[in-house]
Amino acid sequence: MDIKQKIKKKKAIVGVIGLGYVGLPLAVEFASSGFYTIGFDVDNRKISELKKGRSYIQYTPSSKVKDLTRIKRFEATKDFSKLKNCDSIIICVPTPLTQAKEPDMRFVVDTVKVISKYLRREQLVVLESTTYPGTTDEIVKPILEKTGLKAGKDFYLAFSPEREDPGNKKWTTKKIPKVVGGINKISTEIASLLYGKAVDSVVTVSSAKVAEATKMLENTFRAVNIAMVNELKILFDKMGFDIWEVIKASKTKPFGFMPFYPGPGWGGHCIPIDPFYLSWKAKQYKLRTKFIEHAGEVNTEMPEYVIEKLQSALREKQIPLKKAKVLILGMAYKKDTDDTRESPSLELIKVLEKKGVPLNQIDYNDPYIPCPPKMRRHQIKKKSVPLTVSNLKRFDAVIISTDHTCYNYNLIIENSKLIIDTRNSVKQKNKKVIKA
Repeated sequence: MDIKQKIKKKKAIVGVIGLGYVGLPLAVEFASSGFYTIGFDVDNRKISELKKGRSYIQYTPSSKVKDLTRIKRFEATKDFSKLKNCDSIIICVPTPLTQAKEPDMRFVVDTVKVISKYLRREQLVVLESTTYPGTTDEIVKPILEKTGLKAGKDFYLAFSPEREDPGNKKWTTKKIPKVVGGINKISTEIASLLYGKAVDSVVTVSSAKVAEATKMLENTFRAVNIAMVNELKILFDKMGFDIWEVIKASKTKPFGFMPFYPGPGWGGHCIPIDPFYLSWKAKQYKLRTKFIEHAGEVNTEMPEYVIEKLQSALREKQIPLKKAKVLILGMAYKKDTDDTRESPSLELIKVLEKKGVPLNQIDYNDPYIPCPPKMRRHQIKKKSVPLTVSNLKRFDAVIISTDHTCYNYNLIIENSKLIIDTRNSVKQKNKKVIKA
């Protein structure tokens, strides 16, 4: 039985490498659709939790993982030799930046090298990790073809950009349209056939490069527009009026305008990273992406702006920043999730420390993150402090960095000495509240 027939009859075994915020929901979706699915990861903790039927991702229910494990539709493992049993292998590993803001492709390269040990005929390999146009053809394909097998003939190779919106109950993995582009026509056909069995809508494009560029465009578009409103926030603040009121009025226009909102920086795995990938790739063509580079500068500098506003407000109260006790509300990069990837809250802590505030004077509260996980660039050895009247009163300032819906903002306003609001969480005017 060839791979097409296996997929059509849901006899194909699906392997997903990387069980993070992208890989785990995807693996669960394939398993729920009727495919036997194997999830691979090098993290012992993740494998242990999944084997017990427990999910470590807020919006992937443990009950679903437990049921799929019980009926033997899903298994999690560190044993990569099981890749040889997989008919399709989907790569969902991190693609971070180096310190020089250049693509760090180590995780992709190492993963593809492992796959090459078990690669066989009639397998489909799909890269989902967000990356610059050309990665599938220029990095993944040559490594796999070192086996002597020919991509697009002996095995099939495609790119399908991950599209996740953590915490969005309307647009789940199943409902978000899936863009698919293969290195040739048959690869596109087989990859789209597979995804079509697990998600509601598949959009095919002419090549892997187009699929890669699709993700770059989506997130660069957001990064540039976020930078624009962040820049205007600073300008309008100096001019004496509120960017939020301007946006509210502008979005009444029924055409030609899409609202974007300012904040304390940018967060998530994609938006703070993808524009730099595209900018790096452009340099190989002797082009400079000025809009993208400026957007990166503006958004990266926003935590500094927030702390400057804090310092100025404290100065009026005759409190030196170095002596201030600061509470940051929200460790997640966006509201109502437990996702800390590239969270601006982490940068706020870093800026506070750089300006001389001891770490023991900085605390945070996040109902979704009792203790921050270990991250590649950050390790915050703190626990979320309870959001109580007595706790709020002991801080000199509270920074609203993440506007979780569950926060009692009346409690926060009544019991805080000073509030730096980066998300327009406090709608009514209050002398305690500084918009930043």
